[in-house]
Amino acid sequence: MSESSTFIEKIKASYAPTGSYIYLGAGILDGQVYSEAEVNLSLKMMNRHGLIAGATGTGKTRTLQLLAEQLSDAGVPVFMLDVKGDLSGLNQAGLVNSKIEERAQQLNKSFSPTAFPLEIYSLSGKLGAQMRATVLEFGPTLLSKVLDLNDTQSGVMAVIFKYADDNKMPIIDLNDLKKLVSYLSEGAGAAEIKSSYGSISTATSGTILRKIVAIEQQGLGGMFGEKSFDIDDLLERVDGKGTISLLNIADVQNQPVLYSTFLLSLLAELFNTMPEVGDLEKPKLVFFFDEAHLLFKNSSKAFLEQIETIIRLIRSKGIGVFFCTQSPTDVPESVLGQLGNRVQHALRAFTPNDVDALKKTVNTYPKSDFYQIDKVLTSLGTGQALITVLNEKGIPTEVSATMLTPPRSVMGPLSPADFEHLVNKSKMYAKYKDAIDPESAYEMLTKKINDQAELTAQEKQQKALQKQEEQGNKPKPGEKSLVEQVMGATITRQIGKEIVRGIFGMLTGKKTRSKTGGFFGF
Repeated sequence: MSESSTFIEKIKASYAPTGSYIYLGAGILDGQVYSEAEVNLSLKMMNRHGLIAGATGTGKTRTLQLLAEQLSDAGVPVFMLDVKGDLSGLNQAGLVNSKIEERAQQLNKSFSPTAFPLEIYSLSGKLGAQMRATVLEFGPTLLSKVLDLNDTQSGVMAVIFKYADDNKMPIIDLNDLKKLVSYLSEGAGAAEIKSSYGSISTATSGTILRKIVAIEQQGLGGMFGEKSFDIDDLLERVDGKGTISLLNIADVQNQPVLYSTFLLSLLAELFNTMPEVGDLEKPKLVFFFDEAHLLFKNSSKAFLEQIETIIRLIRSKGIGVFFCTQSPTDVPESVLGQLGNRVQHALRAFTPNDVDALKKTVNTYPKSDFYQIDKVLTSLGTGQALITVLNEKGIPTEVSATMLTPPRSVMGPLSPADFEHLVNKSKMYAKYKDAIDPESAYEMLTKKINDQAELTAQEKQQKALQKQEEQGNKPKPGEKSLVEQVMGATITRQIGKEIVRGIFGMLTGKKTRSKTGGFFGF
């Protein structure tokens, strides 16, 4: 048997799922595409997570697109990050051109242009339905990541959340957080928490407040608050197809930590609220985490532990997570070891760091009888990838250099008019358009501060009155007492005289007329 025949048979045997699957493409050997050597990914294994990696311009975004399309066809909802705003074309059927016709001919597959149900979200609210989360849903660890706090400041953030929880004060938006930081770092609040929680220095509170204000000045304060995003909205289906939800971050690309952490907060919410379902025939949702290296960069130990825990356990909730980044070395080993499905686009080896990354990547692949992995990885063309996935028994498949099938929707953004129409007619846009301001920590603390101020004012007034009364009952130096003042009054002296005359009259038996013409008699 020739090498090509052996290759075809091994690929066919390795990538032959019995249930539903995604067609990725066909195997390549010595530059030749063998359409019979189909490379498929079992839907059942999509919740074992995956990695899509490769240098800039090698086709990672289009790989995300073709995966999202076929998941939608299978009734599986998808959530994706749209970094450049060029994935909105999923809502329109693609156009046939010579390159697509050539690809379809190589794969021996017909090309059927198709549109897919799409919802577009935005963190700023300018490029889609407003996507929000409460500060409480973020939690102290993720919020510290967003604000780029050091370990000391992160510890203070944890104290603030603990105080709010103990005192039943919901932290909904950034106004709540700012009020808490100010209250607990000075005045009555500082004294209140000193024994139970410890003191918060003005330097630390000042730093936290400045970083919160910086988020607001960038127009992103609206992503914190109510109405908070309901994760059930990610599970929508239209005409049997899974809805593809895009988070458009084209206007906040310069805030990578913010949007990557927001994605993780959504993932954490899914993890905390979705029920245990075990291994399903197909996932309930697949979550694509583009620009994943931004999530892990300069992350604290607590942050990485939180990611690792979520990725390890969320598959039992029926959720699949795929990270998309430039190099596998961007992902920590503790997370990388849990990603069973690998789509590796071309890597470049222009610098010593590139060469080192290439060597590490090669070591993560199973041994191949058909390829020298390092040479293949540096010679893959656009739309080609080195693939190994888990079969239905959880065993890694044969490594296959693969010509990927092209997406069937538009590979680019919608026109401005079509984009605006899609967003404005969306029920999600209407649902999340207006913010809600419920009673929360800000209002509760404001009332508490006002009540304390009113009580203090009453106490001061009471003390002043008491002091005034005490001073009013005591004559000042050189001043006659009230009795003395009364006895010294003119009319008092006159009455005294008349009383004396009356008494004298009684003793002598004579009546005495007063100067006023009246008589005093007894």
